[in-house]
Amino acid sequence: MKQAKLTLLSGLLALSCALPLIAAEQQAPNILLILVDDLGWMDLGAYGSQYYESPNIDRLASQSRLYTQAYAASPVCSPTRAALMTGKHPSRLKITTHIPGFEEPHPRVTEPQKAEHLALEEVTLAETLRASGYDTFFAGKWHLGGDGYLPTDQGFDVNIGGFDKGSPRGGYYDPYKNPQLPNRKPGQHLTDRLTEETIAFIEQPHDKPFFAMLSYYAVHTPLEAGPQKYEYFSDKSDKVGSKPAYLLDDVNHSRTQLSQVDAKYASMIWAVDRSVGRLLETLNKLELDDNTLVVLTSDNGGFSTRAQGDDREVSTANLPLRLGKGWVYEGGIRIPLMIRMPAQQKGQLYDTLTSTVDLYPTLAHVAGASVPQGIDGDDLLALDEHPDEARGRTLVWHHPHYHASGNTPSVAVRQGDWKLITFYEDNRQELYNLASDITEQRNLLSQQPQVHQQLQQQLDSWYQRYQIEQARPLVK
Repeated sequence: MKQAKLTLLSGLLALSCALPLIAAEQQAPNILLILVDDLGWMDLGAYGSQYYESPNIDRLASQSRLYTQAYAASPVCSPTRAALMTGKHPSRLKITTHIPGFEEPHPRVTEPQKAEHLALEEVTLAETLRASGYDTFFAGKWHLGGDGYLPTDQGFDVNIGGFDKGSPRGGYYDPYKNPQLPNRKPGQHLTDRLTEETIAFIEQPHDKPFFAMLSYYAVHTPLEAGPQKYEYFSDKSDKVGSKPAYLLDDVNHSRTQLSQVDAKYASMIWAVDRSVGRLLETLNKLELDDNTLVVLTSDNGGFSTRAQGDDREVSTANLPLRLGKGWVYEGGIRIPLMIRMPAQQKGQLYDTLTSTVDLYPTLAHVAGASVPQGIDGDDLLALDEHPDEARGRTLVWHHPHYHASGNTPSVAVRQGDWKLITFYEDNRQELYNLASDITEQRNLLSQQPQVHQQLQQQLDSWYQRYQIEQARPLVK
């Protein structure tokens, strides 16, 4: 398998070399990809938050292509990260839930077998860009495998902080308990540390373009106040009299937070925002703005929902979207996405229907790199030029596993404005028109039998085409 991968990479390198030469003044752009863990669609000022504050990211949004219908490839982290790295739907990779997954004490279905790491034979985005002449750098959360499957085994020249765990083992302050991130300054905030490491890489002399992926552990739990603004946000909550409010969903046996009021979480977002400001300032200081593409996005929806009876804290609220991380409702899969093109000064708004798998071919195209055959994503910048075609795409979210959010194994398919959800335990189905009901409150299954049939056929075809293993009723 490794030899086959080396052969494919050699072919990509040869194809890249065969592309028309780029003049020195038109050197392929640097790429800075910022992935914020668990950042919800409504967690930024640019997307409408009235409580959290993100002035630097909002300024970046004002200079970017800002997407209103961007989706994570999965409602949980590892599958989305695998999709970003490969351009493939995570179910094809058998990474269908976070690694290693959630153990449901009383399952009613048999879950599919799942991989414990991203296979080495997959040609990653980092490998494609490196074959095209890029320096590659990774910092932060990896969660796609441990020793032997780390970022440096998957195309990155440097790995700082990426290992098999999905949350900071030591919390957000040094000592970190991270084998890939040596302790350095007792009490230093993890977000600041990863930002400093990334800035140090950007400031190095580069005789070729760079691809830097900064994958923050924030704003994943544990909820720990950032180094600044906790008292400020506490006062902000008190002034408006806001207290956590919850919705009990008896159909899904869930408890969802309805208001953004957690000062700890707000200060974590503030820490990320301040760090993004430092990164953008560095690009400006080094006069790299005009030749650096900047992407900021998330790996799944905001963590707003637990099972009923589970009184542990959640992080945020996703209203008007339904539920949150772990669920295939909109709150679990719709995410922020902004792309600032080199030298872009004015923002543009796009409602292009897009998924994480699209980032691979998009960034490869911008870099002048060749994309391996067989990926599921499309060049997002090309899709933007054909809005009708983009709005008619079919997307699938397959999460056939139980999750700590209370979700039971489920799948959703969207085509155009219509979305069909199936819960495997009882084969319950729900059909929504997102253009008129973004809150997913009006189940139109009985009123729209033709739409239901069409979406079911699309899903069945997807299962068959990729030989997707589904959750099955438990045989006792």
